[in-house]
Amino acid sequence: MEGIGVLLMRPLSDYLQQELAKRFTLFKNWEISSESLELQSDSIRAVVGNGVQGANSELIDSLPRLEIVSSHSSGLDKIDLVKCKERGIRVTSTPDALTDDVADMAILLTLATLRRIREADRFVRNGIWKEKDFNLTAKFSGKSVGIVGLGRIGSAIAKRAEAFGCSISYHSRSQKPESTYTYYPRVIDLASNCQILVIACALTDQTHHIINREVIDALGPNGVVINIARGSHIDEPELVSALAEGRLGGAGLDVLEHEPEVPVQLARLDNVVLSPHTAAGTLETRKEMADLVVANLEAYFSNKPLLTPVL
Repeated sequence: MEGIGVLLMRPLSDYLQQELAKRFTLFKNWEISSESLELQSDSIRAVVGNGVQGANSELIDSLPRLEIVSSHSSGLDKIDLVKCKERGIRVTSTPDALTDDVADMAILLTLATLRRIREADRFVRNGIWKEKDFNLTAKFSGKSVGIVGLGRIGSAIAKRAEAFGCSISYHSRSQKPESTYTYYPRVIDLASNCQILVIACALTDQTHHIINREVIDALGPNGVVINIARGSHIDEPELVSALAEGRLGGAGLDVLEHEPEVPVQLARLDNVVLSPHTAAGTLETRKEMADLVVANLEAYFSNKPLLTPVL
């Protein structure tokens, strides 16, 4: 398969780069000029991207021999699926590989936000502990948790939250008949009936800014928003103003709307815990994701069934 060109969109793990280079002719998007990419376009038959940079319409149009997009992510919002379908380009993702890590991060962010771990760490490091006791924080166990999106990751978050004695409710495109959790057909009703709102749905036109001012106000001054999905699920300026004004109690965010740009006011707030889109960023999971990306490419170019097909 050495003659098959693969374009890697971002500098993902060294392991993935090595495994791709062993099998294919690897082109690194961040190292190749637009002129060189145009010259090599006829040899590139596959693209590997992730949840930050995938295969948009412009890129697809520039690669006339593109046959497959193997995404190092469960999210597909950075891939023009309509154009891929029109051109018969296959698409794969890594849906199951990252479920546990992302669900773990949702719980971690919830605990860190409620227990003010960021502030507590600074309190100890700066020697303030010698002068006074740390302020009381909020309990997680027994809280009501609302989950937006009860797919693989949402279900894994629910299972973990149940272990803390939390009651679970959810919103999704349709009610899950197999679920015993309380279903709300409207997000605002979910927010009105939970204390912690976790976003775990895919980003689509319908879920863009699904968390708006109305939903935030319904959650209220004691409520907490946790986002391990995509930054654009939340109307970020509305979130920042609600946190600053005390209309929302706190937020734990692994993703931002215009990452890696962070609103200055958001970064200064003590009732926010931020993480740089690393929910699936463990050595174990990244290796599993990389292996699945490579395996899908090998399967495709060997005329075998794809392991995790999207299209």
